[in-house]
Amino acid sequence: MRLFLSSYHFGAHQNRLLELVGTPGPVALVPNACDGWPAAWQSAVTSDLIPLRRLGFQPEVVDLREYIDRPDEVERRLREFPMVWVRGGNTFVLRAQMARSGADLALTRLLAEDALVYGGYSAGACVMQPDLHGIESIDDPNEVRPVCGVEPRWDGLGLVDRRIVPHLDSPTDPDGLSRKLVREYAAAGVEHWALTDDHVVVVDGDRTEVLT
Repeated sequence: MRLFLSSYHFGAHQNRLLELVGTPGPVALVPNACDGWPAAWQSAVTSDLIPLRRLGFQPEVVDLREYIDRPDEVERRLREFPMVWVRGGNTFVLRAQMARSGADLALTRLLAEDALVYGGYSAGACVMQPDLHGIESIDDPNEVRPVCGVEPRWDGLGLVDRRIVPHLDSPTDPDGLSRKLVREYAAAGVEHWALTDDHVVVVDGDRTEVLT
Protein backbone atom coordinates (compact mmCIF):
# COMPACT_ATOMS: atom_id res chain seq x y z
CA MET A 1 0.00 0.00 0.00
CA ARG A 2 1.29 3.44 -0.95
CA LEU A 3 -0.24 6.58 0.57
CA PHE A 4 0.82 10.23 0.38
CA LEU A 5 -1.27 12.19 2.88
CA SER A 6 -0.70 15.89 3.33
CA SER A 7 -2.25 18.99 4.80
CA TYR A 8 -2.04 21.08 1.65
CA HIS A 9 -1.18 19.94 -1.88
CA PHE A 10 2.27 18.29 -1.85
CA GLY A 11 3.46 19.93 1.35
CA ALA A 12 7.20 20.50 1.19
CA HIS A 13 7.81 17.02 -0.21
CA GLN A 14 6.79 16.81 -3.84
CA ASN A 15 9.94 14.81 -4.60
CA ARG A 16 8.83 12.11 -2.18
CA LEU A 17 5.56 11.83 -4.08
CA LEU A 18 7.48 11.36 -7.31
CA GLU A 19 9.61 8.68 -5.66
CA LEU A 20 6.47 6.89 -4.51
CA VAL A 21 4.84 7.00 -7.94
CA GLY A 22 7.84 6.62 -10.24
CA THR A 23 7.52 8.27 -13.63
CA PRO A 24 4.60 10.74 -13.59
CA GLY A 25 1.70 9.59 -15.71
CA PRO A 26 -2.09 9.70 -15.70
CA VAL A 27 -3.73 10.58 -12.41
CA ALA A 28 -7.39 10.53 -11.39
CA LEU A 29 -8.28 13.83 -9.73
CA VAL A 30 -11.22 13.33 -7.34
CA PRO A 31 -12.68 16.73 -6.32
CA ASN A 32 -15.85 15.62 -4.51
CA ALA A 33 -14.94 17.09 -1.14
CA CYS A 34 -15.99 20.36 -2.82
CA ASP A 35 -19.45 19.19 -3.90
CA GLY A 36 -21.09 21.45 -1.33
CA TRP A 37 -19.53 24.51 -2.94
CA PRO A 38 -20.92 24.57 -6.51
CA ALA A 39 -19.83 28.15 -7.21
CA ALA A 40 -16.23 27.29 -6.36
CA TRP A 41 -16.13 23.71 -7.68
CA GLN A 42 -14.49 24.41 -11.03
CA SER A 43 -11.92 26.80 -9.61
CA ALA A 44 -11.08 24.19 -6.96
CA VAL A 45 -10.50 21.63 -9.70
CA THR A 46 -8.27 24.04 -11.60
CA SER A 47 -6.24 24.71 -8.46
CA ASP A 48 -5.22 21.04 -8.50
CA LEU A 49 -4.90 20.50 -12.23
CA ILE A 50 -2.18 23.14 -12.53
CA PRO A 51 0.26 21.85 -9.85
CA LEU A 52 -0.23 18.24 -10.95
CA ARG A 53 0.62 19.18 -14.54
CA ARG A 54 3.66 21.11 -13.36
CA LEU A 55 4.97 17.90 -11.78
CA GLY A 56 4.53 16.09 -15.08
CA PHE A 57 1.25 14.28 -14.38
CA GLN A 58 -1.67 14.05 -16.80
CA PRO A 59 -4.69 14.58 -14.52
CA GLU A 60 -8.21 13.58 -15.47
CA VAL A 61 -11.19 14.55 -13.32
CA VAL A 62 -13.09 11.56 -11.95
CA ASP A 63 -16.34 12.92 -10.50
CA LEU A 64 -17.78 10.32 -8.13
CA ARG A 65 -21.27 11.74 -8.64
CA GLU A 66 -21.21 10.09 -12.07
CA TYR A 67 -20.83 6.67 -10.41
CA ILE A 68 -23.50 6.75 -7.70
CA ASP A 69 -24.71 3.15 -7.14
CA ARG A 70 -22.26 1.94 -9.83
CA PRO A 71 -19.47 0.40 -7.75
CA ASP A 72 -18.18 -1.94 -10.46
CA GLU A 73 -17.86 0.94 -12.91
CA VAL A 74 -16.04 3.22 -10.47
CA GLU A 75 -13.56 0.46 -9.71
CA ARG A 76 -12.94 -0.16 -13.41
CA ARG A 77 -12.40 3.55 -13.92
CA LEU A 78 -9.98 3.90 -11.02
CA ARG A 79 -8.03 0.87 -12.23
CA GLU A 80 -7.08 2.87 -15.30
CA PHE A 81 -4.78 5.10 -13.23
CA PRO A 82 -1.46 4.51 -11.46
CA MET A 83 -2.37 7.29 -9.02
CA VAL A 84 -5.48 8.87 -7.49
CA TRP A 85 -5.32 12.43 -6.14
CA VAL A 86 -8.12 13.40 -3.73
CA ARG A 87 -8.30 17.10 -2.93
CA GLY A 88 -9.47 18.89 0.20
CA GLY A 89 -12.86 20.31 1.06
CA ASN A 90 -15.42 18.82 3.43
CA THR A 91 -14.33 15.43 4.79
CA PHE A 92 -17.90 14.32 5.51
CA VAL A 93 -19.12 15.14 2.01
CA LEU A 94 -16.16 13.29 0.51
CA ARG A 95 -16.80 10.26 2.72
CA ALA A 96 -20.46 10.19 1.69
CA GLN A 97 -19.66 10.43 -2.03
CA MET A 98 -17.07 7.67 -1.72
CA ALA A 99 -19.67 5.43 -0.08
CA ARG A 100 -22.46 6.27 -2.53
CA SER A 101 -20.25 5.45 -5.51
CA GLY A 102 -18.44 2.50 -3.98
CA ALA A 103 -15.10 4.26 -4.40
CA ASP A 104 -14.30 3.59 -0.74
CA LEU A 105 -14.36 -0.18 -1.23
CA ALA A 106 -12.72 0.06 -4.64
CA LEU A 107 -9.81 2.11 -3.30
CA THR A 108 -9.38 -0.25 -0.36
CA ARG A 109 -9.06 -3.18 -2.76
CA LEU A 110 -6.78 -1.38 -5.19
CA LEU A 111 -4.47 -0.22 -2.42
CA ALA A 112 -4.33 -3.73 -0.95
CA GLU A 113 -3.23 -4.94 -4.40
CA ASP A 114 -0.72 -2.05 -4.64
CA ALA A 115 -2.39 -1.26 -7.96
CA LEU A 116 -2.10 2.50 -7.47
CA VAL A 117 -0.82 5.29 -5.24
CA TYR A 118 -3.34 7.25 -3.19
CA GLY A 119 -2.48 10.91 -2.75
CA GLY A 120 -4.75 13.19 -0.79
CA TYR A 121 -4.64 16.39 1.19
CA SER A 122 -6.80 17.88 3.92
CA ALA A 123 -10.16 16.09 3.54
CA GLY A 124 -8.52 13.69 1.10
CA ALA A 125 -6.11 12.70 3.86
CA CYS A 126 -8.55 12.76 6.78
CA VAL A 127 -10.95 10.34 5.10
CA MET A 128 -8.30 7.60 5.38
CA GLN A 129 -8.29 7.58 9.18
CA PRO A 130 -10.20 5.09 11.38
CA ASP A 131 -13.10 7.42 12.13
CA LEU A 132 -14.06 11.04 11.67
CA HIS A 133 -14.88 12.00 15.26
CA GLY A 134 -13.36 15.37 16.02
CA ILE A 135 -13.31 16.50 12.40
CA GLU A 136 -16.75 18.03 12.93
CA SER A 137 -15.00 20.90 14.71
CA ILE A 138 -13.30 21.73 11.40
CA ASP A 139 -15.73 20.47 8.71
CA ASP A 140 -19.52 20.68 8.97
CA PRO A 141 -21.27 17.29 8.75
CA ASN A 142 -24.56 19.11 8.18
CA GLU A 143 -23.46 19.79 4.59
CA VAL A 144 -23.90 16.11 3.77
CA ARG A 145 -27.68 15.74 3.67
CA PRO A 146 -28.44 18.69 1.32
CA VAL A 147 -25.52 17.78 -0.94
CA CYS A 148 -25.68 13.98 -0.93
CA GLY A 149 -29.19 13.13 0.28
CA VAL A 150 -27.88 10.83 3.00
CA GLU A 151 -26.85 11.12 6.63
CA PRO A 152 -23.18 11.77 7.38
CA ARG A 153 -20.97 8.78 8.07
CA TRP A 154 -18.51 8.77 10.94
CA ASP A 155 -16.31 5.90 9.82
CA GLY A 156 -13.19 6.57 7.81
CA LEU A 157 -11.62 4.11 5.41
CA GLY A 158 -9.33 2.95 8.21
CA LEU A 159 -6.21 2.66 6.08
CA VAL A 160 -4.08 4.51 8.64
CA ASP A 161 -4.19 3.78 12.34
CA ARG A 162 -4.60 7.27 13.76
CA ARG A 163 -6.42 10.51 13.13
CA ILE A 164 -5.07 13.36 11.04
CA VAL A 165 -5.31 17.05 11.91
CA PRO A 166 -4.44 19.21 8.87
CA HIS A 167 -3.61 22.91 8.57
CA LEU A 168 -1.90 23.26 11.94
CA ASP A 169 -0.95 26.94 12.41
CA SER A 170 -1.87 27.57 8.77
CA PRO A 171 -3.10 30.86 7.27
CA THR A 172 -6.06 28.80 6.04
CA ASP A 173 -7.09 28.29 9.69
CA PRO A 174 -7.18 31.83 11.14
CA ASP A 175 -9.36 30.74 14.08
CA GLY A 176 -6.92 28.07 15.22
CA LEU A 177 -9.45 25.23 15.00
CA SER A 178 -6.77 22.66 14.17
CA ARG A 179 -4.64 23.66 17.15
CA LYS A 180 -7.73 23.36 19.39
CA LEU A 181 -8.48 19.88 18.02
CA VAL A 182 -4.88 18.80 18.65
CA ARG A 183 -5.26 19.85 22.28
CA GLU A 184 -8.52 17.91 22.58
CA TYR A 185 -7.03 14.76 21.09
CA ALA A 186 -3.97 15.04 23.33
CA ALA A 187 -6.12 15.49 26.45
CA ALA A 188 -8.22 12.47 25.51
CA GLY A 189 -5.18 10.32 24.69
CA VAL A 190 -6.23 9.98 21.04
CA GLU A 191 -3.34 9.08 18.75
CA HIS A 192 -3.04 11.54 15.89
CA TRP A 193 -0.78 13.27 13.44
CA ALA A 194 -0.79 17.07 13.59
CA LEU A 195 0.25 18.34 10.17
CA THR A 196 1.35 21.79 9.17
CA ASP A 197 0.95 22.65 5.51
CA ASP A 198 4.54 21.43 4.97
CA HIS A 199 4.10 18.01 6.59
CA VAL A 200 3.28 14.75 4.83
CA VAL A 201 2.50 11.23 6.06
CA VAL A 202 3.87 8.59 3.69
CA VAL A 203 2.94 4.92 3.85
CA ASP A 204 5.11 2.75 1.63
CA GLY A 205 4.43 -0.92 2.21
CA ASP A 206 5.08 -1.69 5.88
CA ARG A 207 6.82 1.62 6.52
CA THR A 208 5.07 4.78 7.73
CA GLU A 209 6.95 8.06 8.04
CA VAL A 210 6.01 11.64 8.83
CA LEU A 211 7.96 14.15 6.77
CA THR A 212 8.28 17.56 8.38
